[in-house]
Amino acid sequence: WARKFAMTLLANGLSAVDHHEDSLHVQEAELSMRRRLGASEGDLLVVQGNLAGTYNQLGRHEEALSIKRDVYFGCLRLNGEEHEATIIEALNYAMTLASLQRFEEARSLLRRTISVARRVLGESHDLTLNMRKTYAIALYCDKGATLDDLRESVTTLEDAKRIARRVLGGEHPTTTEIEWHLQEALRAHETSDDETLDVSAQEDDADDIE
Repeated sequence: WARKFAMTLLANGLSAVDHHEDSLHVQEAELSMRRRLGASEGDLLVVQGNLAGTYNQLGRHEEALSIKRDVYFGCLRLNGEEHEATIIEALNYAMTLASLQRFEEARSLLRRTISVARRVLGESHDLTLNMRKTYAIALYCDKGATLDDLRESVTTLEDAKRIARRVLGGEHPTTTEIEWHLQEALRAHETSDDETLDVSAQEDDADDIE
């Protein structure tokens, strides 16, 4: 047990000073040792989650995604969908999907899990708000987003902003992040509106020529 604890402290210390490559080697060795010693599935999931974070720090996002997927489904199997740890890992997995521009997969996952977070944690919980923010990002950042998608993104962020300001305050990081993404979503919506108007005008001009 003491050796496992020491390895965890070493990995955390290396990450704290941005020695992520060294931290990765320690975490991989720790995971291998814990498996060999028959650690519980819960313990292994914690180490895997840390390992995924280090992969992300190193820019190895596809490898991080694979681990985050395993961690999420492991938590789901071990704890059920309503456990807070499962909800956290669902958000981590969705954020990584969105960062890799796999927006439809991120939205599909979040549609399922946001309703669980609302029911279990409530509308005003920080996790619920961050899940809704990530869902909105996966809507407005998608190059294939429709006007309806952009409207849904804006309304989702407006509602999340209202709740966040009331519960967390205007200076809370979650609130300021939601407000920033709301401005970006509004900008994307306005740009899409302008493009739609341009297309309509061109079609009208073509009709006049005929």
